[in-house]
Amino acid sequence: MTFSVTILGSNSAIPTLQRNPSAHLLNANERLFLIDCAEGTQLQLRRFKVHFQRIKHIMISHLHGDHFYGLIGFLTSLHLLGRKDELHLYANPELQQILEIQLAASRTTLIYPLIFHPLVSNNKELIYEAERLKVYSFPLIHSVPTHGFLFLEQHHSTMRVRNPRSYAYCADTAYSEDIIPYIHGVDLLYHEATFMNDMAANAKEKMHSTALEAATIASKAQVKKLMIGHFSARYDDLQPLLDEARSVFPETILAVDGEKTDIGK
Repeated sequence: MTFSVTILGSNSAIPTLQRNPSAHLLNANERLFLIDCAEGTQLQLRRFKVHFQRIKHIMISHLHGDHFYGLIGFLTSLHLLGRKDELHLYANPELQQILEIQLAASRTTLIYPLIFHPLVSNNKELIYEAERLKVYSFPLIHSVPTHGFLFLEQHHSTMRVRNPRSYAYCADTAYSEDIIPYIHGVDLLYHEATFMNDMAANAKEKMHSTALEAATIASKAQVKKLMIGHFSARYDDLQPLLDEARSVFPETILAVDGEKTDIGK
């Protein structure tokens, strides 16, 4: 069964011609989860040939625009395309008010059920459970309330030949070892790496992380593989960020728009 993540956007706040802002698509045993939804995400879904009517769950990490400005467009496109299936949205409670204002201003009443799940806990919290999968949210350290997400495959009779797989998504966050218990041992950790370590002071001020700091978290959490992303637009060449992370944690890869990574391999 499939357990993979496709990168729809790997940049930070400002998009470039090569890199869109944050959005990931997780395929967990043919259940599709959209994680963050920056401006342009629905175009990326089309570009990478994703049947986005299959998406039934959207997780928004926080309310900075490069993580949710594409959401209202995506929701209304689903409406215009005649969606009937319910859609579940997990986010800060303020997002519900934002969406209600946007829909009211355009006099739009969605023709499908949009079910909102507010993220309010300051601890690890189970937010979704189904056969063979559990999803948790957990707090991150940023300038606005921010959550990471942990996807855990559950034991099943057909899993005797392999271990359950796991993926953790750590969006915008300052360096914090408090997250280590939440992500310990996961198969793939996505951790933001907005800057290189020569800009550590800038990262700390903006409550972001460097590539070196992301790798340090991965090492201390004993994860299997690290993926870094949320790159500042100042970096045309990402190889130095990759080299910096690999100096601490060799099993590091870059988030690259359009690339799919199989988890647990």
